Amino acid sequence: MNKIILITGATSGFGEACARKFAAAGGYDIIVTGRRKDRLEALKTELESGAYGPVSSPKILPLVFDVQNKAAVDAAIGSLPDDWKKIDLLVNNAGLALGRDYFDEANMDDWETMIDTNVKGLLYVSRAVLPFMTARGKGHIINLGSVAAKDIYEKGNVYCGSKAAVDAISHSMRIDLLRHNIKVTAIHPGAAETEFSSVRFKGDETQAKRSTKAIRRCTPQT
Repeated sequence: MNKIILITGATSGFGEACARKFAAAGGYDIIVTGRRKDRLEALKTELESGAYGPVSSPKILPLVFDVQNKAAVDAAIGSLPDDWKKIDLLVNNAGLALGRDYFDEANMDDWETMIDTNVKGLLYVSRAVLPFMTARGKGHIINLGSVAAKDIYEKGNVYCGSKAAVDAISHSMRIDLLRHNIKVTAIHPGAAETEFSSVRFKGDETQAKRSTKAIRRCTPQT
């Protein structure tokens, strides 16, 4: 029987790459979540196509919701069919940066969105999934943070703070969930070739490329 993995933010970047990696590895059925239904449906078609070989054959369940919306998170995860509730692995990947401004000049709406997505979204999804894991006495949660949690940089302010919160929350989760035999891992990747910079600069590709020009970046696949 395949294990079940739920990945947030699976419409691009690390989340999409994780879905492909687990599909290729075989032994997993995958719940892919995100805001963009068309991308989730395209990913479902790709992963179920057999392109990753006969050992794979995953079943894919797309769930469309925004992690910022607690009611939507609870409704989507609460309505999972019973067979899909036996989640073995949760990858809290959904996250973003918005703007790169001095603290006293930053857009406070951007701050709210980063906190709501990077911190509160992770909390909402984790709490919605955890009853399934605690009932079975096992599970593994992987939280995607950032090197920005460890190495604060100019104009990073609230983004860095949100990822530092992910790191601290991960440590706390690990301690608190040990009694349920649930593992917690925090991964802090560096700069990568994803849509991250484009989102951060709200579609300004020139500024996005300029911001990372001198940085050697990894890819989601590596």
